[in-house]
Amino acid sequence: MLRAEIGKRVVGQEAAVEEVLLCLLTAGHGLLEGVPGLAKTLLIRTLADALDLEFRRIQFTPDLMPGDITGTEVIEEDRTTGRRATRFLPGPVFTQVLLADEINRAPPKTQAALLEAMQEGHVTTGGEVLELPQPFFVLATQNPIEQEGTYPLPEAQLDRFMLKISLDYPESHDEVEILRSTTGTGSEAIASVLTGPEVLELQQLVRGIVVSDEILNYTARLVRSSRPGRDEALDVTNRWVRWGAGPRAGQSLILCAKASALMRGRLHVAPEDLARVAPAVLRHRILVNFQAEAEGRTPDEVVTTLLSEVALPRSEIL
Repeated sequence: MLRAEIGKRVVGQEAAVEEVLLCLLTAGHGLLEGVPGLAKTLLIRTLADALDLEFRRIQFTPDLMPGDITGTEVIEEDRTTGRRATRFLPGPVFTQVLLADEINRAPPKTQAALLEAMQEGHVTTGGEVLELPQPFFVLATQNPIEQEGTYPLPEAQLDRFMLKISLDYPESHDEVEILRSTTGTGSEAIASVLTGPEVLELQQLVRGIVVSDEILNYTARLVRSSRPGRDEALDVTNRWVRWGAGPRAGQSLILCAKASALMRGRLHVAPEDLARVAPAVLRHRILVNFQAEAEGRTPDEVVTTLLSEVALPRSEIL
């Protein structure tokens, strides 16, 4: 039902929609990357409309400060007694669905404030820990082609996003439908189909999906094969990769594969679930070297090669 509601406004982009839903079901956060006009913001707004959750948007700019995101303390004076006291004004991060639009426009210290809140699930102010609402779901966007005046996210901070979701130009028939649906007078109403408690219940259900030891071993081998200079490294890894994926990548692979299985009505993870989610999980966690860049190779090509060369569990082949 949630996918159907999103489809009322967002034409095509089925892979991106599914990957956004994977983030939601796994209690992760997503980074959407694509050129302008590919409905990144519309997708997130529509998702928020289809969820009975509080939604806020932050437009990242070079002058945005950390306090503009997390909140600030103000001094208030009681007019009757003259006494002064501090009061914390919560920032827009105190919501359930947060759109961080053009996150690479803000300076690193502001990016770090948001990413810390994403990782910890709380904000610390004046020595007091303030918990963020649950579920807490961040979707950030960035433009890959306009880099002047931007602050690219460091690789270590990119790892805090469970998925890096890449949006491409629509197919020809989808583009015709976009022109038809967005240039008229009507606008599709979006119904709320999930509440906060239901989202939390689904997230717990995802963690209960069964994963065999063979799948766990396969996932570990897949991640370890991305690390150059190690015994498990493949030829393509040593040739093109500067830095491979860490343990968090394996955790994200398993969780997203569980969500993929649940979305298809299965209560166990199959190898095709891992293959389906691997590009979005690994593309921002595998750093290619100068030789790969000179040859025009991308992390997605490395992931495709790893999936084709790392052997499947024998029980899954038979």
